[in-house]
Parts: sequence; C-alpha cells; structure tokens
Amino acid sequence: MIETNRCRLTEIEQFDLDEVAQLYVNPQVRMYLGGAIDEEHLLQMKLLEVMKRVEQGAHYFVIRTIDHQEFMGLVSLDPYHDGIHTEISYEFLPQWWGAGYATEAIERVIDYGLYALELPSLVAETQTANKASCMLLERVGMTLQHQLHRFGAEQAVYRIERDR
Repeated sequence: MIETNRCRLTEIEQFDLDEVAQLYVNPQVRMYLGGAIDEEHLLQMKLLEVMKRVEQGAHYFVIRTIDHQEFMGLVSLDPYHDGIHTEISYEFLPQWWGAGYATEAIERVIDYGLYALELPSLVAETQTANKASCMLLERVGMTLQHQLHRFGAEQAVYRIERDR
C-alpha cells in the first residue's frame, strides 16, 4: 500500500474491477485514450487484460480517498511499447480532476518505481493535445524526450530517471 496526504493506493484485486470499469466507460476519461468502451464484451476483455498484466508482474494501483475510501482512479507501472522501459500511466474520474490528487498519487508511484522497484527510469506517453496531462508530467519532474505519431495522434513521451 502507498499513501499520500489524501490518497490510498492499493494493488488492484479482482473485487476492484467493477469500480475500475467506470474509467473505461467514461467518455471524458477516455477522450485521449481511444474513446470510451461501450460494449460489455470489450469492457470485460479490457479488465481481463489488466489482471493478466498484473499476473505477469505489472503494478496496477487503485486510488481511493483516505477518509471515505471513495474510488478515484488507477495508476500503473507496465512495460512500455518498446519492451525496454517501464511506463507510468494513470486515469482519474473527472470529479477528482484539478485538485492535486493526481500529482500526489503519481509522485508516490514514481518514487515507488524508481526506489522500491529500483527501476533506472520511467516513461509516460500522452497525446500532445492532452495539455493537462502534459503539465502534470512536467509538474512531477518528468521531462519531454520526444514526440511521435501513434494511435492516430501526436504523442509526447516523457521520462524521469532515478537519482544515482
């Protein structure tokens, strides 16, 4: 378990999937992630994929408020597309946007990845059109490495390295 001043992050469990599904069906959350998943079959496949990745060693953390244990979102450390790096990614429900919760959670997961897991670096990829996500990644200390075209849009790839 990882805690911030206002959030509790726990490794995802099967019983969390109903709440996690809220992220995948929400058009605001999925605006820069390929759109909301509106077919039950595809949603179930996505949730099974998450649990399979966890079994293979990825880390998916469910984020809840400390006080009332309200579901807020998900953050993960997962193999990146290049097969070399580890990617940090995140999704929060819209009611939690703009209040600093993501910054708290992402900072702690970065520390966990770099220092507890002893990863040499982490990357993050987001659409350049997702200005809020780009600003968040810069706020937590990640730097823009390059841009590329993937998934039909321009993407920005950020990186942070462990202090030696």
